[in-house]
Amino acid sequence: MRRPPLPIVATAALALLLAGCTATPDDPEPPPGGTSPAPSPSGGVWRPEPGVAWQWQLSGGLDPAVDVPVYDIDGFDHPASAVADLHRRGRKVICYLSTGAWEDFRPDAAKFPKAVLGKGNGWEGERWLDIRRTDVLEPLMAARIDMCRDKGFDAVEPDNMDGYANDTGFPLTGADQLRYNRLIARLAHERGMSVGLKNDLDQIPELVGDFDFAVNEQCAQYDECDALKPFLKAGKAVFHAEYELPTRAFCPPARKTGMSSILKKYDLGVWREPC
Repeated sequence: MRRPPLPIVATAALALLLAGCTATPDDPEPPPGGTSPAPSPSGGVWRPEPGVAWQWQLSGGLDPAVDVPVYDIDGFDHPASAVADLHRRGRKVICYLSTGAWEDFRPDAAKFPKAVLGKGNGWEGERWLDIRRTDVLEPLMAARIDMCRDKGFDAVEPDNMDGYANDTGFPLTGADQLRYNRLIARLAHERGMSVGLKNDLDQIPELVGDFDFAVNEQCAQYDECDALKPFLKAGKAVFHAEYELPTRAFCPPARKTGMSSILKKYDLGVWREPC
């Protein structure tokens, strides 16, 4: 989830600190039946390498002219023609989706039963999902990822992947989150797309093998970037954005470690300042 400005961030950070203790190496392995670790992607799945430059734009009119190899854009907001245009320009394109929270402004919002909708996540019109209910959520998320595939996207950025560490209104555990995140990874890989782990830093040791890259917000501001090293050591890109720090504060270590770091504004529009 994109971090909102203070004071909501402070509350979320406290919730993360308190709830993060549920994600330990002692969490039981998820049971079989669609909840085991995702299979390794086939040879055709795109695997971005550390250091690749990117543009992350989730609001405003799409500007396809930023000279970077990777674009991350909203899956619902853009048609297949926009993805095709980016491909003609030599870009790989990531499909942003919210997989852990309900959004009342999406065209499929009415398909989510009220029983799976929890507390608000700090963004207007959004509520956490009960990720334990994979019987309900798997077909809904499969349809969303089908949409990304059909529009020609190369990868998926699933957002709100750390509900267990927030006040969702449901008693979610670290094991619940591992199970659900692996489900999302499997759905993407089965459709020939790569998939990124969004935030969820505490579970990276368990999930680095299931995901093809990471997407992170503000790890420098919160002194969390070391947690992303398993992705970099595995030769997998870490797409990283800061909102409040100047580039001089986070770009030198980012370049040294190989993170793909940029400065963005909270609205995630066209503007960017790369490292």
